[in-house]
Amino acid sequence: MGATLTPDGTQFRVWAPSAGRVAVELSHGRTASLTRESDDGVWAVTLPGVGEGTRYRYRVDGQGPFPDPYSGSQPEGVHGPSEIVDPSAFEWHDEGWSGVGIKGLVIYQLHVGTATPEGTFDALIGQLPRLKALGVNAIEPLPVAEFPGRWNWGYDGVDLFAPTRAYGGPHALKRFIDAAHQHGLGVILDVVFNHFGPDGNYLRTFSADYFTDRYQTPWGEAINYDGPHSAHARQLVLDNVRYWLTAYHADGLRLDATHAIYDSSDRHLLAELTDAARAAVRPERQIVLIAETHENDVRYLLPVNEGGYGFDAVWADDFHHSLRRYLAGDHEGYYRDYVGTLEEVARCIEQGWLYEGQPTPSSSLEERRGTPARDRPAWQFVYVLQNHDQIGNRPFGDRLNQQIDAARFRAASALLLFLPYTPMLFMGQEFGASTPFQYFTDHNPELGKLVTEGRRKEFTAFSAFADAARREQIPDPQAESTFRASKLDLAEADRSPGDELAALYARLIALRRSDAVLLPQDRRAMEAKALSADVLAVLRWRERGSTIGGPRDADSVSARSERLLLVNFGDSAVRVDAYGGGWQTLLETGDTARVDDEAVTVAPRSASILARGAT
Repeated sequence: MGATLTPDGTQFRVWAPSAGRVAVELSHGRTASLTRESDDGVWAVTLPGVGEGTRYRYRVDGQGPFPDPYSGSQPEGVHGPSEIVDPSAFEWHDEGWSGVGIKGLVIYQLHVGTATPEGTFDALIGQLPRLKALGVNAIEPLPVAEFPGRWNWGYDGVDLFAPTRAYGGPHALKRFIDAAHQHGLGVILDVVFNHFGPDGNYLRTFSADYFTDRYQTPWGEAINYDGPHSAHARQLVLDNVRYWLTAYHADGLRLDATHAIYDSSDRHLLAELTDAARAAVRPERQIVLIAETHENDVRYLLPVNEGGYGFDAVWADDFHHSLRRYLAGDHEGYYRDYVGTLEEVARCIEQGWLYEGQPTPSSSLEERRGTPARDRPAWQFVYVLQNHDQIGNRPFGDRLNQQIDAARFRAASALLLFLPYTPMLFMGQEFGASTPFQYFTDHNPELGKLVTEGRRKEFTAFSAFADAARREQIPDPQAESTFRASKLDLAEADRSPGDELAALYARLIALRRSDAVLLPQDRRAMEAKALSADVLAVLRWRERGSTIGGPRDADSVSARSERLLLVNFGDSAVRVDAYGGGWQTLLETGDTARVDDEAVTVAPRSASILARGAT
């Protein structure tokens, strides 16, 4: 589908099943009619002498012109003409690159437009050495497909195959991914298959069967994945998955809000998608497939041949929600479902996620959330202290490090990176960025007004914004200043206290990657306990002589190496004797813990990582 270069020119193919005639208009004035080539409504024509860079649009029954649903480039934005892209024109330098796998991954999530002053893929290349030195091994940009306006989070994208011109377009994305591979960094692209953005969405002009009214999403019309004539909507998504992995050498995909991808087919789209993704790449190349969902559903983590969806990992937000309620006191909205104690945090760590099938406080007894997943490997759970949603969906886009003191933030950071689960950092987290990450859009005035009103209305139920005048202080998503305020101040990474926090993050990541006990990500060899209201302990161990991830003798304590994390969020030093003595210090986030033969005394507002046995 789309515009495909041939030895003699370009073939144009588009699905418009109800159309009586379809024509393609080229930028230099040439117009050609397409011929219906199949009963299911695919139209096609091959035009000689038409090559890369030619801009074109379609007319359907005389209406239009409209961009190509499979457009590979939209240099004039979502309402402009599509542009033919030659996939072979770029010279890659990653022949020896074998991809990244989920095991051992430390993900760095960022928004391309605000991660650098320039806000482009090429500018981001300049940050790769810094990120490599930090120790992350995969970068996850927010969606990069073409979106309306000059800035956007990316979740309003409408041209799934077109890297946005706002960040530099197709060749710039390839330069970025190629450069990331040269630095040993993978790139996981964020994709949105639960809805299409409202502005610049011309799919309905080609076929109403892209959409369905049988389901509803909070963001727009649901996509028709299981109704009559749904094959081409499914194909659009599956082709897009293969496209990013092959044409752009992406190392994986993170699927947005998979709980809103509705499909009652015998084979769910998500299961077909993960199979298609792995089949698209050579067998020796690793890829990572991550789902974002609040469902706590183990189906996502099970292989397709076991009735699952075949994802490598899923966002496990219970850890963030319970810890944030404890640290910052958030208690409204979805935080109502958490009590915010360290006992609750410890239970979440033990289980992988908190809810395993019980009703939540904000739901009815008939509504139950989650399934047990205690036997799934740790790397299948993505844990965060913050991400784009947990910052940007706050009224003022304030970060966790702006809500709690620096010492407690350092201690929480040690907790995140000590655990065997897959950690993800949000841009600027590693140096305690002072800039917010706010919700911003650049829609047309009519839609933009609705977005501004809707943004402020959604906080009506929150006690701090019950007053209309207070709601008016929430930054306008449509204002350029809202976007500009969200850009990182990268100079903070090179001066105190940012450079000191970044050094701590680098040490924590290096430790989890080099230490023989922490490296295996073995959740069977881990226990978490709340020792008091403000002290949390996590013990991890490895049997001496065992292979990574191999069997262990749980009764042979003397024959194992142990690592103990003690986190004291309180204001007073605490003596911990539950784990005995004989420890040596590996890493501190604050004042040094005192270790004797019987106990460990942990300084206030700090975390200590201790070792016993072989190091």
